[in-house]
Amino acid sequence: MTNRVFDSSGPEGKVRGTPSQIVEKYQSLARDAQLSGDRVNAENFLQHSEHYARLLADAQRQIDAQNAKRDAEQAERAQREAEQAERAAEQAERAAAQREAEQAERAANEPAEAAPEPEQKTEESTLVETPEEVAPKPRRTRSRRSNRSGGGDETQAEEKPAAEA
Repeated sequence: MTNRVFDSSGPEGKVRGTPSQIVEKYQSLARDAQLSGDRVNAENFLQHSEHYARLLADAQRQIDAQNAKRDAEQAERAQREAEQAERAAEQAERAAAQREAEQAERAANEPAEAAPEPEQKTEESTLVETPEEVAPKPRRTRSRRSNRSGGGDETQAEEKPAAEA
């Protein structure tokens, strides 16, 4: 409402503008009338100015109430989100504690494995293993397929009818 344009029909003709512009205009007309000695017109302009000042004050109160309501809703929403985050953190802690308890139970139920004996430290064990010392992995051999007989192996084609007979 503070940005809404009004048409005011006053004693001096129409005044157009926002409420704050109309208030300023009527106050300047009231000053001019008072300086010229016309107390009646000055009072009339002041009454018009006061009317639009009330409209402006009401609009400002409504805006403030809307802002307060919006701020309260935002604070409430933030509080709910904080509570949800707290609940999620508690659930995560409980789940982690439960996993740890299950792991401890499994470890207690499993037979204790003999601890490996520590290796004797020798000169060789302190050295870093190099790729030359590691035995190479054996390579797989690929089977070759013949493309002459339509993509299949000839021995396999001969075995199929014998198996059916």
